Amino acid sequence: MSLILALDQGTTSSRAILFDQHGNIHGIAQREFQQIYPQAGWVEHDPLEIWASQKAVLEQVAATSPNKPHAIGITNQRETTIVWDRKTGAPVYNAIVWQDRRTAGFCDQLKRDGHATMIQRKTGLIIDAYFSGSKVAWILDNVAGTRDRAARGELAFGTVDSWLVWQLTGGKVHVTDPSNASRTMLFNIHTGVWDEDLLALFRIPAIMLPEVKSSSEVYGETADGIPIAGIAGDQQAALFGQMCLSPGMSKNTYGTGCFLLQQTGTQATESKNSLLTTIAWKINGKTEYALEGSVFIGGAVVQWLRDGLGMIQSADEIEGLARTVPDNGGVYLVPAFAGLGTPHWDQYARGTMVGLTRGTTKAHIARAALEGIAFQVADLLTAMRADAGIPLTELRVDGGASRNDLLMQIQADLLGVPVVRPKVSETTALGAAYLAGLATGFWASTAETATQWQVDQRYEPKMNRDQSNALQRQWQRAVERSKGWIEQ
Repeated sequence: MSLILALDQGTTSSRAILFDQHGNIHGIAQREFQQIYPQAGWVEHDPLEIWASQKAVLEQVAATSPNKPHAIGITNQRETTIVWDRKTGAPVYNAIVWQDRRTAGFCDQLKRDGHATMIQRKTGLIIDAYFSGSKVAWILDNVAGTRDRAARGELAFGTVDSWLVWQLTGGKVHVTDPSNASRTMLFNIHTGVWDEDLLALFRIPAIMLPEVKSSSEVYGETADGIPIAGIAGDQQAALFGQMCLSPGMSKNTYGTGCFLLQQTGTQATESKNSLLTTIAWKINGKTEYALEGSVFIGGAVVQWLRDGLGMIQSADEIEGLARTVPDNGGVYLVPAFAGLGTPHWDQYARGTMVGLTRGTTKAHIARAALEGIAFQVADLLTAMRADAGIPLTELRVDGGASRNDLLMQIQADLLGVPVVRPKVSETTALGAAYLAGLATGFWASTAETATQWQVDQRYEPKMNRDQSNALQRQWQRAVERSKGWIEQ
């Protein structure tokens, strides 16, 4: 039996999954790695530990297959930034993670200097510490000798996909794909090249950058001859794995954060509502785009209730607890622990809970936490409707929290459209597998892969629109109270 191997390198763990020609899972391995917090607002990973964990699960799952994998597809945590020595492969500094806020002040200065319009026009992005460009600049400015070494061509920059390909090919291949490049704030999403004006603004030598190839082609081979043939950032890979192949089709991933993407076709839709315009993928010379909304704290609010407050012993308990009350009792929880993402982009907002009375119980707080996730996603859809003008007919969902039936029903009620969960929940890894398989003839076409998508559960909206709108108005009042809490 021939199988595709997907490497899913995430924020807290590395995973490897084998898929057969019908999109079924034949093996899975996972290994967590250390989260490093040098100071408040800083988040780092050890790049060598990322590689060691990914290599370990690759070898573990490959050993379960009777044959060598047909090809490898890679999907990865986006924006996380690594700079390494081209000769030795040694990182010059830890990976600076997408959640890291150390460059917030630098980003504020870029806005004050009037660069916001130019950057959004070229990259589709809002100026924020979230993206890679300011992280690379920070390394060059703060790690002794790196700026001169970078100018001499001795150093390489890459997001995690580039780092993994470099390692898998023994340092022979330095590439990325447009879905990852479009998250750096250095890439022009309209011309499809690294942008000279942006590189000059961030003072980053072009010689550091990976070659941008398509999302589905053979980039190189491993030492034992397995072709590496697919790359996509995790959210774009999930969009592809959910088979959102035509304009208007949308998916939301409920993970640590929530990431809502709507496919917009071959034209980049400029956002007027603080969404991100991003490249979805490039296949056979054709670039397709998406609108994206990012929620920084999604399922992580449940972890906070468990680990921070001790309200529950396991994440699975929250649904049962929340179901013991018929509504939120007037309580609204805005989980702005790391600021607010789309559409607010307020890095100085902080978590807020309002509406507490003597009658409030932990069940009301549990329900408010789940609703807080769903409200944030509803805000994203409101912005997308305004930008794209494409009516949403259903929302496809994935990620760990999509297994929470109450949360999915709340989401359908707020949106007023069905929420649909597929049978194969590993849509991010599946998307990477599809990209690699399409490049190597494992699958003939996207028409073939589209037939494999099947419904596991469909949640129809039950709440009337007046009630839903009233809840969302109260939510907006709570959001306003969370904004700008940290004084600048």
